[in-house]
Amino acid sequence: MTAFAANSILCRLALGHEHIDPGSFTAIRLLSGAVALCLLVLVGRRTYIGDGNWVSALALVVYAAGFSFAYVSLSAATGALLLFSSVQATMLITAAFRGDRLRPVQMGGLALAVVGLAGLLMPGVTAPSPLGAICMAAAGIAWGIYSLRGGRGGDPIRVTAGNFVRATAIVLAVAGIGRDHARFDSAGLEYAIASGALASGVGYAIWYSALPALRTTTASVAQLGVPVIAALGGAMVLGETIATRWVVSAAAILLGIGVVVLSKSPTRD
Repeated sequence: MTAFAANSILCRLALGHEHIDPGSFTAIRLLSGAVALCLLVLVGRRTYIGDGNWVSALALVVYAAGFSFAYVSLSAATGALLLFSSVQATMLITAAFRGDRLRPVQMGGLALAVVGLAGLLMPGVTAPSPLGAICMAAAGIAWGIYSLRGGRGGDPIRVTAGNFVRATAIVLAVAGIGRDHARFDSAGLEYAIASGALASGVGYAIWYSALPALRTTTASVAQLGVPVIAALGGAMVLGETIATRWVVSAAAILLGIGVVVLSKSPTRD
């Protein structure tokens, strides 16, 4: 969870201070993550990096691109909150379409989360940028899809490495479109590499290695701590202010989603 929060802080450090453009940050992050994961595969003496698939890789690209473009205008705390709210919403809606029915208490929790999100996005002095919020919501939906597909088995490090390699290929294939807008300095390059190799590559490998040993509810609730870690990191590292509106909205969202995932498992038709 600390690695996930670190991604928000590193991205905000790089883009908020204009050390790098969003497209370059995305490409360097994915490339660095792919290199780090391939090294982990080699160190672990795994036979090949053939696992993964193009659908998951595309979801990874949409997540990484939306994440980067959103952090041009969002704070680390708000971005993380919007991201993981969208992730949880995507996974809950998918579960509903698969036949899982929410119990009344879970419906109440979901309603509370929706009210909290609406309160955060309502126009006002502390409301996030609409474009940034849309980009981060898209990133969250893509990450939710990627997470759902990630539970299909296989060596987690090898699968993640294969997806990162494919995602890097997709990004490099379209990199020429925005090459005239590419710009970065040494600090931006360092932040992007740290985000890709450490917070993403190593962080995701640890997360997906731990997932098989965790209950679904435990894994879901654990992710709810990311916005809080990101908020604290944003305040300490970036000097960002945690507004009262953010605290109230975050409490409603996290509590509501927590009620949904911690309540007794729903019944299935």
